Amino acid sequence: MLSVFPDLLAFWLLAPFLLRVALGLVFVNFGLHKLGRGRADKTAFFESLGWKPGEYFAFGFGAIELIAGLLLIVGLYTQIAALVVALILLCALILKKKVPHGIESSRGFLALLFIIALSLLVLGAGLFAFDLPL
Repeated sequence: MLSVFPDLLAFWLLAPFLLRVALGLVFVNFGLHKLGRGRADKTAFFESLGWKPGEYFAFGFGAIELIAGLLLIVGLYTQIAALVVALILLCALILKKKVPHGIESSRGFLALLFIIALSLLVLGAGLFAFDLPL
């Protein structure tokens, strides 16, 4: 079937850009939460899982999420950042099933973010990025 709006297909590189920035902003927020106001809660959560000391895990995951989010926003090493984010989200989905109260985000939201991360892994950075397709 023919496209209803074929002229809009000229803007196909805009879609990965929008997904990349949205996912990056969410992960910057996740990272800042773990490094700032939610650090005590996340420390307690990691220690309840048996990951001690929880302070190190909260700082480590917060730093990784913040850096991955910034890389996604800028469009630098997008596929690597998307892979890291997808792995974090997969682990978060598994943890959400085992310990529902430990992660504030819903399973649907985490699954949507996981799908966006996998899409960016395949599609690349899109417009306004330092990454160039080869």
